[in-house]
Amino acid sequence: MPTRAGTASTIAIHGIVTITSITWEGVIRILLVEDNPDLARRLAEGLRGAGFVVEWAADGQTGYALGGSENFDAVILDLGLPDMKGVDVLKRWRQVGREMPVLILTARGSWTEKVEGLNAGADDYVTKPSHIQEITARLRALIRRSAGKPMPTLVHNDIELSPASGTVTVGGNPIELTAQEFRILNYFMHQRGRVISQSQLLDHLYSLETERDPNTIEVYVARLRRKLGRDSIKTLRGLGYRFG
Repeated sequence: MPTRAGTASTIAIHGIVTITSITWEGVIRILLVEDNPDLARRLAEGLRGAGFVVEWAADGQTGYALGGSENFDAVILDLGLPDMKGVDVLKRWRQVGREMPVLILTARGSWTEKVEGLNAGADDYVTKPSHIQEITARLRALIRRSAGKPMPTLVHNDIELSPASGTVTVGGNPIELTAQEFRILNYFMHQRGRVISQSQLLDHLYSLETERDPNTIEVYVARLRRKLGRDSIKTLRGLGYRFG
């Protein structure tokens, strides 16, 4: 089983607070759009503790711009934003073809907000205040469904990966992966059969403010091949990698 490693860091730039996570669970990159700083920090800290990489946009305009230019596995969107209504942010994303799963935050008892958000293209909702365990469970379910993989355990041939427990087996035998190896394999299995570029892998391994080294990707992929089998990950010159 992968082991925990490293610490978390928090950086604030131009209304965006980046909270990075380097724990053992599979990498999931989340955009959190929430104007209440105390609530946003609590949510981001809880998500970080669950193994997510979180980008926090403190207003609707910044959230819209970030969600339109960066790739995220899912978005948590507060509908009650002061500068730009959350539902308008969502509508504009959908109008320009942004299809990432969106989990909206609504006020307790406000069924009209829920209906409006769902009609605008949201995938699910939670009412405030909510337990972080419910939010993380809903996010993982949304991401699995969007990737066409409704089961919590990801399976390809004789490789099985459980994001929840952080375990990987090959032919029924457990194998040990580092935190980054686990993250890369988790992403590959969610994108099975697709061509994944180095820049896509870097986006899902590191937050926007973290220094990135493309050479490390080749090292991690080589390690995974040794542990999973040489043909498990194919290199497509000039394009990237394909798993499965």
